[in-house]
Order: sequence, then structure tokens, then C-alpha cells
Amino acid sequence: MFDGKLVNLRPCDIIPDEHQPRKSFDEYKLALLAESIRENGIIEPLIVRPDGRGKYRLIAGERRLRAGISVGLKRIPCIVRKTDNLTAECFMITENLGRTDLSPFEEADGINRLINIYGLSLIDLSGKLGVAPSTLEGKLQLLRLSPSLRERIVASRLTERHARALIRLPENSRADALDFILAKGLTFTETEGYIDSLLAPKPERQEPVRKCAIGDLRLFANSLTKMVDTMRSGGVDATATRQETETHIEYTVLIAK
Repeated sequence: MFDGKLVNLRPCDIIPDEHQPRKSFDEYKLALLAESIRENGIIEPLIVRPDGRGKYRLIAGERRLRAGISVGLKRIPCIVRKTDNLTAECFMITENLGRTDLSPFEEADGINRLINIYGLSLIDLSGKLGVAPSTLEGKLQLLRLSPSLRERIVASRLTERHARALIRLPENSRADALDFILAKGLTFTETEGYIDSLLAPKPERQEPVRKCAIGDLRLFANSLTKMVDTMRSGGVDATATRQETETHIEYTVLIAK
């Protein structure tokens, strides 16, 4: 089979790739696609590669394949590419990046697999996918969220930016924060503000200043009197006088030189 040629294959000869990034398929969208294929056929051919045993492994187009099978197509238009495993998986990632029906976590899982299985650095992978290393690194950070949180985010149709905001929180605070975000239906901008408020340092609690009580004044007066008496008993000529006005009490201590 010539590389890049268009052929019509039987659905049974096309094998979906187990490393396809997309793991879930929206049944409603799949039904709409099936109806379109019933009316117009498959406009954009699938991309496949020979598996060496007379079959073809799918590189791109699993939704079209499923929809075509559901409407009973006997032949599926495909473009055959002779390529290695790494190139095929890179193509699957690039073909799906940015699609609204592929979750950000499926993208991140696919990128992570390429790094771990083929020993690629972010720089190497960036060149193969045509995506900036910083973008790839940002997507990989999404895997820091627990599987349960990822499922809830996908099920609730929150955006990748919601997920990135949650990553900023300590792990033990993320579930409660997600509960609040979902309960309030927060937009991304509102979510960012909410996360900022959670991370803002709490003001230190200041002890209230205790007002001087009458008992404190008496204690001070007694202490002053005792101090002067002690000085006198030690031979120091000291006197203390007290004067009270409408606004304050004044004590004067005189000590002879």
C-alpha cells in the first residue's frame, strides 16, 4: 500500500489504537455526527497505518469510525501512512490538541505517556508536537489533581483554567474549594478571585487593649506610696503629692539631691 494514498477499508479492518488520548465520547455529539454521515458520508478521511498483519491501526478519526459503523457504512475512506509508533502517537496528540471534546486531562495523559515511554524531554516533544515547552509543562501540571477531582471537573464541564486555579491550593483544600466553585457556579475569573482569597494571608488577631480600671489606679497609687516610703526609710528625702482635676490625676515625686 502506497504511503499517503486514499483507500476505502472495511470497518472490521480498522483497529482503534489503545493509546488514543480520547477515552470518553459524548454520545449526543456522536449521534449528530452519525446523522451528518448518513446524509453526506465521511467528508474527512480517517488516517491509518498498516499493522503488518493485514489490518490497519487507527491514527486519527475514531469518532468518525464509530459514527460510520453506527449508520452501517460498509467502507470507510482512509489515508494510509507508514509511520513508527512514536510519530503515530505524536500525530494523535496534535490532531486532538485544542479540541473541545477532548478533556485537558486526556491531553495531559497523552503528553505524559510520550515522555515516559519514549524518554523524550519537553524540548524534544515540543519540536515534535509544534507546541511550546511551557504549554506542555502547564498541561502536565494538571495531573497533580487527584483522579476523583479530574472526574468531577470533566463531568461538570469546567475549563482547564478552572483546573489550573485549583492546583494553586494545597492538596487537602482542593475538594472543598471545588465544592464551593460548583455550588456557586463560578466563572473562571470568579474562581481565580476565590482562590486568591483562600491563599491571602490571614490578618493576625490583635488582643483588645484593656481599659484601665479603677482597681489599676489604686494599685498604682499604693505602689507609688510604698516606693516613696522605702526611699525615706533608706534616708532619702522624698515626697509624693497627688492632684486631681476634672480630666486627669497628677502625681509628683520630689527627691532631694
